[in-house]
Amino acid sequence: MRHSISALSALAVLALSSALSPCSAEQQSARLAEAIQIPLNPLPFILQGFLRRPEGIGRFPAIVLLPICEGYAKSLDEDWGARITSWGFVTLTLDSFGPRGIKNCPGGSAPYPDLAADAYRGLAFLIQKKYVDQQRIALVGFAWGAWQTLSAVERGPVERVAEHKFSAAAAFYPPCDSFKGFMTVPTLILVGERDDWTTADACRKLAAGEDDMGISRQKGEGAPIQLIVLPDAQHGFDLPAFQTPVQYRGRHLAFDKSAAEQSSEALHQFLRSSLVPHP
Repeated sequence: MRHSISALSALAVLALSSALSPCSAEQQSARLAEAIQIPLNPLPFILQGFLRRPEGIGRFPAIVLLPICEGYAKSLDEDWGARITSWGFVTLTLDSFGPRGIKNCPGGSAPYPDLAADAYRGLAFLIQKKYVDQQRIALVGFAWGAWQTLSAVERGPVERVAEHKFSAAAAFYPPCDSFKGFMTVPTLILVGERDDWTTADACRKLAAGEDDMGISRQKGEGAPIQLIVLPDAQHGFDLPAFQTPVQYRGRHLAFDKSAAEQSSEALHQFLRSSLVPHP
């Protein structure tokens, strides 16, 4: 299961190159993305990404988006980035993989621990923008980006040393068996019931505070985890590139229109409840 994300990356990049769906009218109305760079001194490379902001003036809540793996940042920005910006959020989509020369996301739980720190590098970039409310920034990741997301907000050394903190996080089909669930911010996890790459059962255990050895945390420890399991959905349910289902090494990838719409609405509600003040 933990070795599945690299295969997903290779398949997704091939499919996305020829099967990107057109943007909705709502997404087309958003400002065009700005290509950005974040120097990582003393590291010998520069993070790259895409920045979007809503129309209007004021200080907006913001989202750092982390893609499934190398080669997917641009399409993630054009899909989820444009959509979330149309909801009234600034978005920053980061590519952690290309600048490091990572062509396929490797297996294992933490082969590149520095990747999780990129989330906070994106956060530090955003809080420098006068139009971003630094108290209302969330992190959203997909597949390997979901591993980065949970690694960044789970209680541990990455979160502990960060000067600035996220307010919320969401993870789409993460490898839940890599975590104990001591989250430091409210966290939303979305996974398909029929996902045979990163399973719903592993995410149920994570949300319930259990692991294969029994109880991994006591009730009430850590910030709340909201788990949404989407019926009949498989891995990559939000990726239009897989409208024609793909089977690879006995596992499945398939776009699911209903699950994609449900996940979009769930994420929208979660971000509003977490980041938008209520009257």
